[in-house]
Amino acid sequence: AAQNVTPPASGSVFTLEQCIQYALENSNNIKNSVIDQQIATAKVNETRGLGLPQIDGNFGINDNTKLQRFFGTNSGGGGIVDVSKIPGIKLGDVYAMPNFFQLPVNSAATVSINQILFNGSYLVGLQASNAFKELSVKQSVQTKEQTVEQTTKAFYSALINRERMKLFTNNITRVDSLLKNTIALNTNGFAEGIDVDRIQVSLNNLTTERDKFERLQQLSLELLKFQMNYPIDQVLDVQGDLSVLNSSVDLNNYLKDWNYMNRPDYQVLETNRKLQSLNVKNKYAAGLPSLTATASFGYGTQSPTLGGLFSTNSEFSDYSDPVSGLQVGTDRWYGQSLIGVNLRIPIFSGLQRTYQVQQEKLNLQKVDNNFKILKSSIDLQIKQSVTNYQNSQQALESQKRNMTLAEKVARVTKIKYGQGVGSNIEVVDAESGLKETQVNYYSALYDVLVAKVDMDKAFGKLVQNTPSK
Repeated sequence: AAQNVTPPASGSVFTLEQCIQYALENSNNIKNSVIDQQIATAKVNETRGLGLPQIDGNFGINDNTKLQRFFGTNSGGGGIVDVSKIPGIKLGDVYAMPNFFQLPVNSAATVSINQILFNGSYLVGLQASNAFKELSVKQSVQTKEQTVEQTTKAFYSALINRERMKLFTNNITRVDSLLKNTIALNTNGFAEGIDVDRIQVSLNNLTTERDKFERLQQLSLELLKFQMNYPIDQVLDVQGDLSVLNSSVDLNNYLKDWNYMNRPDYQVLETNRKLQSLNVKNKYAAGLPSLTATASFGYGTQSPTLGGLFSTNSEFSDYSDPVSGLQVGTDRWYGQSLIGVNLRIPIFSGLQRTYQVQQEKLNLQKVDNNFKILKSSIDLQIKQSVTNYQNSQQALESQKRNMTLAEKVARVTKIKYGQGVGSNIEVVDAESGLKETQVNYYSALYDVLVAKVDMDKAFGKLVQNTPSK
């Protein structure tokens, strides 16, 4: 059943930790991974059940509307039926006579029990079922990692866009104030009409970009809802401290305890190799002898009529011969039982098992080759993620300095223009340059955050760093 995440304190405003927790508890992919674990547990129990006694009950009634006849040859006497004295039957004639050994209606009720005493494939199957359960757990961790990665990146996109919306508002307010001042200067004859037009164009462009970006911001929130499996028709907003999110990392700590087993995909492949090794073992086990025990207990009866099976009134005398065991009274039920042991020894399978083992060994070699491929891929991912993080961090620092300088230029240019020692074109260019550096800064900040997520994934720390509820 789906779990319910604790509602955030601010209603529909989520922090990164709350978004991740909500996604982990509501993602359909994770729900399916939990179901896969339950299926694996049931599979283990199913396999174990094969080693328990297998008990079956059977009850049947047959009404032979026409019994099969007996065929024989007149040999001149002897046998169960002596037909040599019957007129018209010559020596050597073939005859057919009614079946007087069986009554038309018969019924039987039995209980059979079968128990494995030794079976190599069953023992290997137990090990394989446990490995299959382990695989479902590893795959669940891998699904969790993918959910954390996708949710985190979607959150960063929404958060960065929200901060950029604040910049748009500040820029529009600043340019609008500049427009009003320029209109006043133009009214008093200290500025030309073209100066007003330039600033008006700049303000119009900013307003248009803000409206377009608002729609993009809403789209980024819809993407975050999708990754979280959050109700699409409900309001969602994000909050976070960018200065904390942008904290630098110590790469030495990443490299200190690095191990391939930190990666969920490596753990999944490790379990797959275990399963493939058991496949090889199972093919060998198929050539071992198997020993089973069986027992059957039941009752059977016959009767001339269907109703006679359950009649309490015997149609014949109730007689039992203590010497021969002959009993008269065909409407009674008589017990029967069987106990046995079966030893099966495979001798020759037409070399099928030999080639089956060969195929499974080759598949095991492929898994070993996949380990080499995965290790090389992980090594490359680590180098790429570290390089990307270092480059994006350096670019962010450069863009931060550029934005600080652009803010200073815009402020000084505006002051000079207000004092009549600067031109309107310089103010418009300064505002345009400031806007460009702000866009570049937040793009670089997003690149750093995404590079950090990629690096955590490459080192297998993404799930480890996931905050607990």
